[in-house]
Amino acid sequence: MKRFLFLLLTVITLSASAQTEAPVLKFGFLSYDAVLQSMADYAAVETSMAQLQEQYAAEQKRVEDEFNKKYEEFLDGQRDFPQTILQKRQSELQELLDKNIAFKKEGQRLLAEAREKAMQPLKARLADALASVGSSRGLAFIVNTDQNALPWMNINMGEDVTEAVQEALK
Repeated sequence: MKRFLFLLLTVITLSASAQTEAPVLKFGFLSYDAVLQSMADYAAVETSMAQLQEQYAAEQKRVEDEFNKKYEEFLDGQRDFPQTILQKRQSELQELLDKNIAFKKEGQRLLAEAREKAMQPLKARLADALASVGSSRGLAFIVNTDQNALPWMNINMGEDVTEAVQEALK
């Protein structure tokens, strides 16, 4: 009898829980890049990065000009150079070319690193705003729609939170 009552109670509980509706899952969506670019500090970061890039470009041009000048001098004098001087100059040119290539690669790496470091505070503020908007609106998650990461979604089941996040950033 106890077993029957336990089984009956279990069946009633399971059927009651099956009849209750599952909670509706709400999500938000936005263009992360558009929101990031709308931030007030974004323009200052871009200006700073453009100036830094100009400095690297100017230095790259200077070393290219230096290489071209030495190469022209080499071409002008190569007929008159003894073999050992010719080899030495070729070696110097190759070394200079290798250094220029290494500088260019290092400059690109340093620019990318500087950009990431400059964007960290903006991305942190944006992450805080996303968390605040998501929590206050009862969203399960917020989807980034940039770069066709989400080729289709039913917008009736979600909410465009772009303006809310931009407002939270002010």
